[in-house]
Amino acid sequence: MASPFPPPLFDPDLLRRHDRPGPRYTSYPTAPQFSAAFGPEQLRQHVAASNRSDRPLSLYVHVPFCSSPCFYCGCNRVITRDKARGELYLDYLYREIARMAPLFDGGRPVVQLHFGGGTPNFLTPEQIADCVAELRSQFSFAGPDVLDCSIELDPRFVGPDDIAALASAGFNRASLGVQDFDPDVQKAVNRVQGVEETLAIIAACHGHGIGSVNVDLIYGLPRQTREGFERTLEITLRARPERIAVYSYAHLPALFKPQQRIRLEDLPSVEDKLSLLHSAIDRLVAAGYVYIGMDHFALPGDELARAQARGGLHRNFMGYTTHAESDLVGFGVSAISHIDDSFSQNPRDIASWEHAIDDGRLPVWRGMALGRDDVLRADVIQQLMCHGELDYATIGRRHGIDFAEYFADALARLPALEEDGLLEFTATGFRATPRGRLLLRVIAMCFDRYLPADPPPDAPRFSRTV
Repeated sequence: MASPFPPPLFDPDLLRRHDRPGPRYTSYPTAPQFSAAFGPEQLRQHVAASNRSDRPLSLYVHVPFCSSPCFYCGCNRVITRDKARGELYLDYLYREIARMAPLFDGGRPVVQLHFGGGTPNFLTPEQIADCVAELRSQFSFAGPDVLDCSIELDPRFVGPDDIAALASAGFNRASLGVQDFDPDVQKAVNRVQGVEETLAIIAACHGHGIGSVNVDLIYGLPRQTREGFERTLEITLRARPERIAVYSYAHLPALFKPQQRIRLEDLPSVEDKLSLLHSAIDRLVAAGYVYIGMDHFALPGDELARAQARGGLHRNFMGYTTHAESDLVGFGVSAISHIDDSFSQNPRDIASWEHAIDDGRLPVWRGMALGRDDVLRADVIQQLMCHGELDYATIGRRHGIDFAEYFADALARLPALEEDGLLEFTATGFRATPRGRLLLRVIAMCFDRYLPADPPPDAPRFSRTV
């Protein structure tokens, strides 16, 4: 299957001009807009409203534990080697599931299940299988031909036998953290990981019927060089994973304390970081991967590329997914749900999450009920982030608006982006150019009413766009 879009074109001058902080748009509105005024009662109301829609469900389980800290990491995680903490965590998780599940109509099928972290394989395969079984006992799961069941894995702490057990539990997609195979880079970020052990896990996934494997890489890490990163790309391509994510390292030590262990002088310069991105795009496109958007590439036959080709791609807190028409239900510390026209998030610390469950409450820390304008803009930004183009009339009909009148302020910002080569106008709207596809966030920011028209270059809440 050919990609419906041309591959992105690397334009370093354009990327430099538009490299500034901005949301990644895994949600709209973004998490900084969530409020503690949204609590358990509001969540119950939105679950009841969602039952009237009869939408399918996507479930997310957050496992916060990691055995050792990776210095680049910005995830919500707890560093421990005490495996007993995993057992206690599951006890509370099952209580949360038992409180939440009865709120949903039993006939709504679960079409997606994802375990993220942290390090989900901090738990044993048996514990993970038990958790899946608990969820199956509380929800109605779709058949294996429909269900997307995925898990994030640290290859340093999993073996081929574990992969066989996870496949038996129903997992058909796995995402492996690699970041970089260069030993100097690995030492600088406190994540030493062998090439052969990682390739063996990818091979085990394919051998046990896990049909889609993703590999995470990061560019912009300390001590990275173009030569070293190209070796990482070569090794990764040798394994032929179905998906590859190439993330930009966001150095935000004020927000993420482990990053304070990284020396500024070890980080690549802006020019060198752009060179790493250029290498990744060239190598992956030449190897036959389709550029999905943002950081993601996929083989043409992978469901992610097929979903984009048929217009069914979606973006949420798990990144790009194939289940656009579903409600997302999150379980565990810091997990975020998107149910009906609302977002809700669990407490970010284990003690507060446990306390809420002990009190018999749904563990909602904060959230947001979306207004009509939020829903409309979320639709616009989804279209841009997933498909790189916008048809004014389609959006107008879907929401009962005159697009040009409603978005007059946003449209006034687009000619400057057209002049700079990020987008081109069409008879019915506009689309990102091949050069602009690497800057979809910049285009989407024009439609974000929560951002100032000209965000300051040192805006602290978001990573940079390149």
